[in-house]
Amino acid sequence: MDPRFRVDLIAATPNPQQCVYAGMHQDYSEGFVADDRKNWPDEQRAGEICVKRLLAGERGHYGPLEHAQIVLNVGWFPHSVMQQARTHRVGVSFDVQSMRYTGDRIGKAAKGELELEEVFYLRPVGDYSDRQGKKYAYSADERAKDLALCRAAAERYAEHLDAGFAEEHARGILPFDYRQHFVVSFSLRAFLHFLDLRAKLDAQQEIRELCELMWPHLVAWAPQFATWYEKSRLHKARLAP
Repeated sequence: MDPRFRVDLIAATPNPQQCVYAGMHQDYSEGFVADDRKNWPDEQRAGEICVKRLLAGERGHYGPLEHAQIVLNVGWFPHSVMQQARTHRVGVSFDVQSMRYTGDRIGKAAKGELELEEVFYLRPVGDYSDRQGKKYAYSADERAKDLALCRAAAERYAEHLDAGFAEEHARGILPFDYRQHFVVSFSLRAFLHFLDLRAKLDAQQEIRELCELMWPHLVAWAPQFATWYEKSRLHKARLAP
């Protein structure tokens, strides 16, 4: 995994499994469930009850999972990951570096003030295969050629800006996989659905690595749901809960 890839927690519902429990409980309760808060199960037990009543046996009652929310900051991933992450109906909110207002780092890389690979992503040297199973090698020589292309593009981008070009015009000559930071918010339901889509074993390598970095946040935040998901759905591409 690229050592620059990073996922940090910004904020999260502090009692997500109790929130799911409250939503589920209100569905079939005569009373106002908040008035009975002192009798709610604790966070762990709430998670266990919700998994049993909503999800076990592939019941698929995912609606109450939408009450719990988590916000993550994702950094230094290639643009292709953002393209994939926003594809399909994932029910997720993104705020992403636009490359209209955030191109200073490209100019710094062109001048040698930042490492080139701080702003552009290239896969490491190694053996790869495409989705049809065709194998190929990405050699050090080939990677060096690609890095030289990134450098030339950064220099040309800086020339455009120096000549007065608008950032949205200049960015058109950049390699596709410049790195981007973004903030993303998920409901618990959307988090699991995103993993269904992007943690599957034939997904693009880099977005699988994003899922790997997201996973510990789910485990720490909603552990009983994470335990159920790991046993029942992780890597199995069972889509659209």
